[in-house]
Amino acid sequence: MLGMSQEKLAEALGLTFQQVQKYEKGINRIGASRLLHIAGILDVGIEFFFEGAPGLPAATSQSDSVMAEFLTSPDSDRLVRGFVRLKDDEARKKVADLVDWLASAR
Repeated sequence: MLGMSQEKLAEALGLTFQQVQKYEKGINRIGASRLLHIAGILDVGIEFFFEGAPGLPAATSQSDSVMAEFLTSPDSDRLVRGFVRLKDDEARKKVADLVDWLASAR
């Protein structure tokens, strides 16, 4: 659909053609970071892979757009992984407050 062969995608990912085929056929699961990498290679938003998926509402709200933008940003994976590793609820609140403050200080 996007004009890239499985061979070229595999090469860009550092994988074999057969591994990409297994992803496409659903034989092997794709992790979130790998999916984000694929989206970057194909120059599409992460939501591209979920359009028309059964049981998911259409991404039409501004909140959905903001979330899609976040998920396709280069540091989103690192930020989410670090936030999830924080076990202290107060530390999580402080991180969220810091991000809010930094965003509003622009």
